[in-house]
Amino acid sequence: QGQLVESGGGLVQPGGSLRLSCAASASRFRIYTMGWYRQAPEKQRELVATITSGGSTNYVDSVKGRFTISRDNAKNTVYLQMNSLKPEDTAVYYCNTNPPGTRYWGPGTQVTVSS
Repeated sequence: QGQLVESGGGLVQPGGSLRLSCAASASRFRIYTMGWYRQAPEKQRELVATITSGGSTNYVDSVKGRFTISRDNAKNTVYLQMNSLKPEDTAVYYCNTNPPGTRYWGPGTQVTVSS
């Protein structure tokens, strides 16, 4: 069936960087468009970035120029490099397919941007 497990979150100061990883348990995820999502307290979950199986990427306006999504199909892993972090980036970050599969939601990884 396949699972997705996120890691790499933490506490960082404004302007800092983090790299999130999403490890897939099955190689079939290689053919899917993958996405990073986030959910801040009392807000709806939003799609932050996507990457197709061929490597084409797309970003929500609020992270363009700061975040970079990538994938390593040999490792069944999707990454999110986050630079110039802002307090408003604070959220739980999740990876999933795009569109998202209900059964693939994992616990996510917490990112907190604060001084």
